[in-house]
Amino acid sequence: MSESTGMQAPRPRSTRRMAGGKQAPTIYDIAELAGVNPSTVSRALSTPGRVSAKTQTRIEDAARKLNYQVNAFARALPTGRTRTIGLIVSDITNPAYFDIIRGAGTAASARDYTLMLAESTESAELELTAARRMLATVDGLILASPRLSDADISQLASQKPVVVINRTVDGVGSVVADTEAGVADALRHLAAMGHRHIAYVAGPERSWMSQRRWETIKARSDWSGLSATVVASGVPTVDGGRRAAAAVREGFATAVFCYNDLMAIGLMRELQAAGVNIPDEFSILGFDNIFGSDFTTPPLSTIKSPLHELGTTALGYVLEELDKGPGPHRLPVLRTELVLRGSTGPSPRQAPGPGAATA
Repeated sequence: MSESTGMQAPRPRSTRRMAGGKQAPTIYDIAELAGVNPSTVSRALSTPGRVSAKTQTRIEDAARKLNYQVNAFARALPTGRTRTIGLIVSDITNPAYFDIIRGAGTAASARDYTLMLAESTESAELELTAARRMLATVDGLILASPRLSDADISQLASQKPVVVINRTVDGVGSVVADTEAGVADALRHLAAMGHRHIAYVAGPERSWMSQRRWETIKARSDWSGLSATVVASGVPTVDGGRRAAAAVREGFATAVFCYNDLMAIGLMRELQAAGVNIPDEFSILGFDNIFGSDFTTPPLSTIKSPLHELGTTALGYVLEELDKGPGPHRLPVLRTELVLRGSTGPSPRQAPGPGAATA
């Protein structure tokens, strides 16, 4: 029996239905239109290259004419793969995730995979629920800045390939934006501008990256002879930055890092509303370099994270685990860099340290 001749298998009744109650086309419809056996259609659509180029073209043309869509779950039955990868972010409204999503999505499309997206709204409980549901249908999972415990992440990774972004978990693949280079350059810049007292407005308590950023700022400040204090906030939004303004003004800092750009924008707006001139009286830096961080007045200085690369690298690692099995669990660290704009400037008259006399 050739690819395009021979007796046709009995055409079963379709159980797939489209909107309006119409039956969705099946491989039997394609086989009838292309004049080949249904098994030939199955081979051509599931593993291109197993049929002749001429037959492949006829089958693909017929599939397009019928608007045939591959049923991912039906395709998964013989292979165990749905060719879908899950991505969970903590806050879909945070522009920092835009490039991560786009990077992962672009990398997925290039490998004929589909990216499925979910949001946890900063809730570890919702994140765990979403992750468990996704793992029932996807081939692998990416957790961007997860709020889950290490134990929960390890348990998920024991089922299917899991990669975390901006977090490290023993035994689990991780893609991390290194804060060292960007923070070091920022502190050298601030010190050269005469700043001696630095503050850090922290992110969510469960954020591994927030803690990592503070540890880097503190270590580099100590090495440079600067004082650094942390201001608790916990809400990684514009409103969270606004709430931190009073505590920032009560301290001795003349320059402040914020956990992310959204908080830095909120802090800037609140200080400006109180009559504080930025940067003449106060310098502000964010993290991530999100879209819109230069729309403020003055434009926000920030430490740029390689967001797009985080997404593409994480997606690539998930697929590598699927194809080759678990490998090295720590991926190369991606670097951050300082982006100077108008929100940082020379320190005002030196602020007194604790216990110092005022002029």
